[in-house]
Formats: sequence, C-alpha cells, structure tokens
Amino acid sequence: MSLFVIMGVSGCGKSSVAAELAKATGGKFLDADDFHPEANKKKMTEGIPLQDEDRWEWLDALNAELRSRKDNADHIFLACSALRQTYRDRLNVGLNSLTFIYLKGSKELIRSRMESRIDHFMPATLIDSQFASLAEPSDQEAIILTIDRPVKEIVSELLRSI
Repeated sequence: MSLFVIMGVSGCGKSSVAAELAKATGGKFLDADDFHPEANKKKMTEGIPLQDEDRWEWLDALNAELRSRKDNADHIFLACSALRQTYRDRLNVGLNSLTFIYLKGSKELIRSRMESRIDHFMPATLIDSQFASLAEPSDQEAIILTIDRPVKEIVSELLRSI
C-alpha cells in the first residue's frame, strides 16, 4: 500500500489524474475539495483567496484521513493542491510514506482549462493567487510531470514510475 498526493494549482488535472490512477491500480481516490469546510468553499466561490488560517483545519482533516488509511491494502490517491512546503509538511505529519506527484503547467494553460470548467466552485479569477502561493517542489521532493498532454499519457507515465 502506498499513499500519493497529486498536487498542483487548481485546474491542473489533479482529480482526473488521481481518479484514473486509482481506477488503474484498484486503489482509492480522495478529493481534498470534499474535505473543505463550507466557509472555505463559500470564500472561493466568491473569488476570495484562502489564507493559511483557512487551510490549517482542512489540512489537518486530510492528514487524519490519510493516517486512518495508511495500513489499508489499497493505494490511496489524494488530489490536493498542497501548494506550499508547509502544507505538504502538515499533510505528512505522522506519515513517512507520502509520495507527492506535482502536475506542472503554465498559467495560460491552467487559465484556459479553468475558464472552460463548469460546476466547480473555484473561479478562474483565483488562478493568480494560486500561482502566487505555489512553492514548486524539487524533483527530489516529488515526481514532476508537465500537463501539456492528455491525462491518459500522464497516467501511463505515472504507472510506470510508481
């Protein structure tokens, strides 16, 4: 069993990649958005960027969920922005086995994807704040893949490397 966090800014394809990885491996997919308190979702819907104080409870809930599943036989794939190192550290508390997978893309590509999404609480207007918060992990800290290709290709590459 392994724990994976598929990370990156909103619109990079975290949920799509994580869900496909879970399907391909018989693992479990978790979407960090499902763990946000309603107050956070309301802020984002209104175009208000979250602050660190908004994220701590959410990150702690995600960490607790990962710790509760760490002894399961299934691979766990969590789609989570994890934009800053402090957030990644908080996710990893009590876990020594998290593997981060960073989906990297240009602001222009991400913006075009976000503008074409429907039924998502995160508006494209928050893309600048996402990139401002992003502290990219090094290739020693995460598996890094560019997103300028189909999800199927990204998933195939990840399946070979994990």
